Amino acid sequence: MRAEDTLPDHANTATFNGMTVRKGTIAAFLNNAKVFADEDASPTARASAERDIVDALPALSAVGLFEVMEVRDAQVQALVQAHAAALQSFDPASPGTKKAPV
Repeated sequence: MRAEDTLPDHANTATFNGMTVRKGTIAAFLNNAKVFADEDASPTARASAERDIVDALPALSAVGLFEVMEVRDAQVQALVQAHAAALQSFDPASPGTKKAPV
């Protein structure tokens, strides 16, 4: 499957598991994770990246990112796990696994 099969060029959003997700959400997460993990980044930049990561977690969960990928950076992983309650398909006790349907 190619990117345009998931989200056509003319579309800016798509719905995954009932949540509208904006184009660029995963790329923004990756960039924010790099800033958040960068010890040389300014406190303001790191705080902004942290806020943006937390805000994106429900959308990232909806697209299934944490079902197939694991965060390797310890700081970013801890941030994601600390906010895992906001994620329906993310089990904080076992990163990268999906909770059984209720």
